[in-house]
Amino acid sequence: MENSLTLSAPLDFLTKLSDKHRGEIEAIARPCVFAKNDLIFGAGSPGRDIYILVEGRVKIYQLSDLGRKVILWFCFSGELFGLAETSQVRPREVHAQACAKSRVLVVSEKAFKAFLATHPDTALLVIEVLSSRLRVAGEMLLNVSSDDVMTRLIKLITRLNAIYGKRVEHESFLDIHLTHQDMADMIGASRQTVTMTLGLLRRKGVLRVEDRRLHIPDVELLETISLEHGFDHVQ
Repeated sequence: MENSLTLSAPLDFLTKLSDKHRGEIEAIARPCVFAKNDLIFGAGSPGRDIYILVEGRVKIYQLSDLGRKVILWFCFSGELFGLAETSQVRPREVHAQACAKSRVLVVSEKAFKAFLATHPDTALLVIEVLSSRLRVAGEMLLNVSSDDVMTRLIKLITRLNAIYGKRVEHESFLDIHLTHQDMADMIGASRQTVTMTLGLLRRKGVLRVEDRRLHIPDVELLETISLEHGFDHVQ
């Protein structure tokens, strides 16, 4: 199966900064703590701040016209978010919600722009973040428009494994907790369909669940399998 999803690791912005530059960022930021399920910002709110996730997990999502949540990506420790609207200080187009207790550095767009003006290496990192997010968004749109649910789910799991997978002997497991609803929201499917499709993959022996995490006994098999290899068609 051709895997059209980006398989690059998330950009840990904080660890790429020198100690000096990290200290300068912390000096112009205000620390905030968000409890699980807290909304950090919502669509329509002013895009006046940049956010750096120090610890925790944050999901970035939009709501469809029918009110359905569509997850665009997850942010993990060290990652930047809230960048897109700050260049023109226009209203947010997405929601950001804490998936767990999260510590965040919040920097005003004015202070952040002033920092980037005197730190070109950091400005290049920001461009890298935005470019990566744009590629992922384009790939997600292509997959939703051209693939069925089975293929979209396999591509999602393959991508997540490339980014967050941990190798244990001959198998890999996803070092990230995702609910069936989270996966459904990421591929544009219903929770029931994702649950049914995961069950089929488990029965075929290419996935198993242990401690609420997905384990992949044979990564190469998951990466190469397709609907033409004997799986039932799932829409």
